Amino acid sequence: MIDAAPVERAHVLVVDDEPHVVRIIQMKLEQGPFRVTLAYDGIQALEALEREGDLKMVLLDIMMPHVSGLEVLARLRANDSTRELPVVILTAAGHDTQRERAMTLGATDFMTKPFSPKKLMARTAELAGVRVESG
Repeated sequence: MIDAAPVERAHVLVVDDEPHVVRIIQMKLEQGPFRVTLAYDGIQALEALEREGDLKMVLLDIMMPHVSGLEVLARLRANDSTRELPVVILTAAGHDTQRERAMTLGATDFMTKPFSPKKLMARTAELAGVRVESG
């Protein structure tokens, strides 16, 4: 008999002000064991972090309107309920100073755009603690 129990989908927050980047990430992650919530700026990200209690990780752009990704990261790390949440910084600006600042603030990892969707999926799965079928 085949077990038809629904697969638990790890909840990921994707934050980027570029809609095409968000769509690519969302499509790739939803092909795997992920449920995706989207935010297009830092304010939306902070609202989602407050609202969504079951997030397993955050993919976060640095350069965004209103509130930067680094500010979102700093607030995340200052909050007891999100302090340990894995955060991968995604940015087109791969400057060493930004990477150092992100890591100092507590980023879990740092990926520069353009990135490999396959590598992003693998790293997201690893940090969210889920298995992904390779293929």
